[in-house]
Amino acid sequence: MSRPPHARESVLDAFEAILIDEGERAATMDATARAAGVSKGGLLYHFGSKDALESGVIDRLDALVTDDITAMSTAPEGPIAYFLRSSVMQNDPLDRAILATSRLAQGGNVSASTALRDVRERWGDALRPHTKDAASLDLVMLVSDGLYFNNALAGGNIPGPVPRGAEMDALIALVERAARR
Repeated sequence: MSRPPHARESVLDAFEAILIDEGERAATMDATARAAGVSKGGLLYHFGSKDALESGVIDRLDALVTDDITAMSTAPEGPIAYFLRSSVMQNDPLDRAILATSRLAQGGNVSASTALRDVRERWGDALRPHTKDAASLDLVMLVSDGLYFNNALAGGNIPGPVPRGAEMDALIALVERAARR
């Protein structure tokens, strides 16, 4: 009898949480099994090694970015506005996958570093048709980076020093005027 997909996702959630909260060194197989509430055998059923767990996090990031790019391309407000609004960390699955993958990259995982570069390239590729030139694309990407970073400065669920409401609308309008075709 096969194990339910929920158990696999719970293990990934636990591994991701340890990576984010405690770092790559603390994210052992034993710690992950304890955090997920499964036996070591249950963990090994889904992920035969720590490398497999790390690949699972990276694969999750890839799938979430694919979904994000689809949402960006169909957003009623347009791709640039969607991208900038979604750059403010919301502790959602995509943000958590980015943070967990970043922790792996900081620990020297080459696949994680490559995945993060690929994410940035994919977002750039999705935005490029909506910007007038390379400098405009850089503007959108760097404003996004700044929003994400500044929001992270506050930590936890406390809003960081990023524009909200009408201030965010004004920032997006300014960036779109400068960047759009």
